[in-house]
Amino acid sequence: MKHVARKRFGQNFLTDDHVLHDIIEGIDPRRGDTMVEIGPGLAAMTALLLKELDHMHVVELDRDLVARLEKAYPRERLTIHSGDALKFDFGSIPVPEGKKLRVVGNLPYNISSPLLFHLADYAHVIEDQHFMLQKEVVERMVAEPGTKAYGRLSVMLQWRYDMALLFIVPPTAFDPPPQVDSAIVRMVPTKRQLPADAATLEAVVQKAFSQRRKVIRNCVAGMFTEQQLVEAGIDPGVRPEAVGLEQYVALANILKPQD
Repeated sequence: MKHVARKRFGQNFLTDDHVLHDIIEGIDPRRGDTMVEIGPGLAAMTALLLKELDHMHVVELDRDLVARLEKAYPRERLTIHSGDALKFDFGSIPVPEGKKLRVVGNLPYNISSPLLFHLADYAHVIEDQHFMLQKEVVERMVAEPGTKAYGRLSVMLQWRYDMALLFIVPPTAFDPPPQVDSAIVRMVPTKRQLPADAATLEAVVQKAFSQRRKVIRNCVAGMFTEQQLVEAGIDPGVRPEAVGLEQYVALANILKPQD
């Protein structure tokens, strides 16, 4: 029986074989990997991954799709976690000693940003992440200071990950086709993370970009003095998108110094 994509779950199923194989090549699954796929849908990518893996995990919210997966794959090949990825404890997946979790998925556009922030809490147990996302979101993730795409998402994710846009995927690769282009992003938890309190950094960045048309001194008025901005290496007269990650971390450490 054909599964009808559900708009409330943000379902757009990838059907292009060439794109699927390009994604698998980018992921480079290896025998012995502990891999979890978010939103396997009709299992197009799952099937290809399982050709390279002995076993994998999936997290799926749609109960009809969970039932299809249960019929299609034995438990010794596929562990199905039925539920919301936004609430899922990725640290609960058992990983062999000395190994880390690999995460993949075609993420629903309507929850992509909150899901990325949820996963950031598990960066310490993750080896890498490969996701299909709306192209505009990926461009914001990898944006450099001084560009229009650079913002809160750029700073907070670049603090935790080294990221790269691998390639663009057109709407014609999906059923039903979305209204926008998609992109594949690789996210590897950085080994050079600058020390800062996550909640404090988030508060600083959110305050800074809440009025991005204004200069930084006005955006963070009441939180920092002009002298503190200068101490952090920031020109008080520039807009928030001109301020780099290191400077935002420096501001966070003014509020809450690291030991």
